[in-house]
Amino acid sequence: MTAQPTKQFFGSETYSKNILGPAFFSMSDLTIAGTSDDTKAGLTPAPANSPYIVADSEELSVSLKVIFNKSPLTSLLMCLGTDVHVRFAFEGIGGAAAEEDVEVVITTVKDTYEYELKWTGTPEDAQLTAGLYGVAAVAQIGPVKHNCSQPIIGYGYLAGKLLQVYPA
Repeated sequence: MTAQPTKQFFGSETYSKNILGPAFFSMSDLTIAGTSDDTKAGLTPAPANSPYIVADSEELSVSLKVIFNKSPLTSLLMCLGTDVHVRFAFEGIGGAAAEEDVEVVITTVKDTYEYELKWTGTPEDAQLTAGLYGVAAVAQIGPVKHNCSQPIIGYGYLAGKLLQVYPA
């Protein structure tokens, strides 16, 4: 058994350097899901209508998951109501494709650490023209709905999906 240290920091050695613990989040499952539009006979680009190839009038959704850790600090932030902003960015590849963003905002609730943020609409709703798009999600976590909150808790970025929009 080793000897106790001879140096004391306080009159009592009882202390903690990390009472509340870290608060962090992860982003995953960036998903694009188009729906097949049977009314557009002859315009279906593939037999199963790929969820990544959609007509400009076809409904689609883009979503992702945000998962928070379960430290005491995170529990407090979830309970106080932290805003989670996600901008789904549609970056046009080539001169004909527009560049537009759509935003989804939710507020956290007590004892819930996993959230799915989802936007649903048509490419026309998002003002996307026919073309190829790189799709990314940019998250801003915060502020908390409390007057003692710091402005922003964290940022995140997730990308790597493609979307093809064709005229209907």
